[in-house]
Amino acid sequence: MSTTNKVQVSVGSLADMGKRFAGAWNRAACGEAVDETHVTFLDVQTMLDTLSPRRLELLRFVRHHGAANVRELAQTLNRNYKNVHQDVSTLETAGLLLRDGRKLSAPWDELQASVSLVAA
Repeated sequence: MSTTNKVQVSVGSLADMGKRFAGAWNRAACGEAVDETHVTFLDVQTMLDTLSPRRLELLRFVRHHGAANVRELAQTLNRNYKNVHQDVSTLETAGLLLRDGRKLSAPWDELQASVSLVAA
């Protein structure tokens, strides 16, 4: 049975991130295996801007094919290098795209996004 490598994306506060970290730390301290990845945005607009359709397309492509570098990625996607470089930088800063030297990877099979309607 294979597991799906997920990243959980949400909108929350620094306190929310701290609570999630402390919970994972406590579960690990009790011997529980903790293997989860979270990305938290401080507001909805930043999350939506970061996860634009073009950036999601880029993530999907890199997930399936990888990319040796940004230039190759821009050429393969038939997009402007400067725009792809900016998208890569934004996704890398968010923790959704990983870089090993110049090589890019997106190890996630699934991105789960949630926005609370209760929290401010």
